Amino acid sequence: MLESQSDYFDVLKWAFREYGDDIVYACSFGAEGIVLIDLIAKVNKEAKIIFLDTGLHFPETYELIEKVKERYPALNITKVRPAMTVEEQAKEHGEELWKRDPNLCCHLRKVVPLQKALQGSKAWISGLRREQSPTRSHVQYVNKDEKFHKVKVCPLIHWTWEDIMTYLHVHQLPYNSLHDKGFPSIGCAPCTEPVSENEGLRAGRWAGRSKSECGLHQN
Repeated sequence: MLESQSDYFDVLKWAFREYGDDIVYACSFGAEGIVLIDLIAKVNKEAKIIFLDTGLHFPETYELIEKVKERYPALNITKVRPAMTVEEQAKEHGEELWKRDPNLCCHLRKVVPLQKALQGSKAWISGLRREQSPTRSHVQYVNKDEKFHKVKVCPLIHWTWEDIMTYLHVHQLPYNSLHDKGFPSIGCAPCTEPVSENEGLRAGRWAGRSKSECGLHQN
């Protein structure tokens, strides 16, 4: 299909032509997320945006969501929450499940909620970039998502971290202040740490563990 770096906008336009109201953007509100929101708003100002609200995000992330809502009032931004609150999960599985079994925690608080949120949709958009990690280095613009049985569209696969930050600054977009404090990748607060200059962009996620993905992008 579309192969050059400049095709990211064509990918988005194709996706909304192809799937219309049957496509949603699952956004973490990281730097890539804000870039995609700005681009999506130019294609469909009333697009569906979902945020997987695990109940464990940084205060800065929640603050950013409100700023984005103010800037793009027509976008349909929805917080999707797990079946259990953090407190209910602690009663069911023990305190701080993310320390003992992060895979189960991610499954309960991210994977299952996204499965439910995508019901009735044919496709979803993701901010995956090939530069982010080895597990993402082969992602395509348009992917067959075996986990959720949908089409997954990834317009930013060729963008670098520098491209992302340049776009944010040039267009004066709001972004998570943690990005300026050594957090290139931001997830749940208990499982996210800042990284040093010589570490990978996602090295701060589940630091010290073999885990590098939450499960949303693993078939």
